[in-house]
Amino acid sequence: MSKTNPHAPSELKTIGFTPFIYCSNQPLFHVTRDVPLGDALAMASDFLFLAKELTRDAAFNRDTDRHIWAAHYLTAMSKAVVDDAMKVLQRPVRTKAESEVERPESN
Repeated sequence: MSKTNPHAPSELKTIGFTPFIYCSNQPLFHVTRDVPLGDALAMASDFLFLAKELTRDAAFNRDTDRHIWAAHYLTAMSKAVVDDAMKVLQRPVRTKAESEVERPESN
C-alpha cells in the first residue's frame, strides 16, 4: 500500500463543481471531476492563448464576428477551469488528527 499525500500539488484534482455556458438559465457544461490540477490549468492556459489570438484577429477582421464568439467560449471554459481549481486550492485542509477521528456509530 503506497502512502501519498492527497494535498501534495501533484495529487490535487478538479472537483467538477463549476458550470459554464448556460442555456435557459441552466448550465450546459461542467468542469470534469478528477482531472489532475496541473493538466487542467495547462488546458486553461492553452484556451486563453487561443482566445487571445482570436481577439487579435477579430480586431483586424471586422467582416465577421466568428472570431470573437470563439474567443468568448474559450474564455468561459478557461474561467470555469480556473474557478474549479481555486475551489480545490481554497478547501480547508484536514489535519491528520481530523482524518483519523472515527465517527460515532449510530444505533
